[in-house]
Amino acid sequence: MTSHPLEELAYPPFAGFPPEGLAFLRRLKRNNTRPWFQRHKTDYEELVRFPMECLIASLRPRMTEVAPDFDFHPRRSIFRVYRDTRFSHDKTPYKTNIAASFASRILNERKGTAGLYVGVELGEIFVGGGIYMPDSDQLKSIRAWIAAKPGELREVVEHPAFRKVFGEILGDRLVRVPLGYRDDHPMITYLRLKQFYVGVEYEEKECLKPRFLDNVVRVFTAAMPFIRWLQRATLTAAR
Repeated sequence: MTSHPLEELAYPPFAGFPPEGLAFLRRLKRNNTRPWFQRHKTDYEELVRFPMECLIASLRPRMTEVAPDFDFHPRRSIFRVYRDTRFSHDKTPYKTNIAASFASRILNERKGTAGLYVGVELGEIFVGGGIYMPDSDQLKSIRAWIAAKPGELREVVEHPAFRKVFGEILGDRLVRVPLGYRDDHPMITYLRLKQFYVGVEYEEKECLKPRFLDNVVRVFTAAMPFIRWLQRATLTAAR
């Protein structure tokens, strides 16, 4: 892997995404073609990607205590700008956002491992974590864990810190009761979930401020008990 020209510790402290970075994303949305992007790739690297790298580099020491096994890497953690258009009707080649995800170095080889996420998009800033698209085995494992250890999940989602930041678990729910469970099961609200994630949305302007780093740390820290619960619940799917 090619190393970044700046050493990781040399990244400047996160000072907010520059307004010019969001302006670039607006321009990219209007000019989403390979020739245009190639002419303006340097702008993307300097105005969009580099600020995200600085955010991640600043996150690492702040998250050491609550997520010591998580990989906050300024380059590895960021999603590629290139879209996979093979199975999409939308053939525009580039994403018009910048996002990064973080997972445990111990579990990172397991598909769909619970992790943390921050995404900056025009009109939508999202910070959170969980498993957005659990596979069938993971869903079965999570539901079995909920049924077998209901107190564990209640302890997480009923904690004042969780309720204050997130309110509830997000995600689509089944209309019908999942196979093998009664419709009067005391945990049926959670057993119906098809996705397991939490998060906070911010106005676009919030990512322009240095304190956005504090907001990300606050959300990630509040999410970690839920992430740890998901890790325990899905480990049985990998056995």
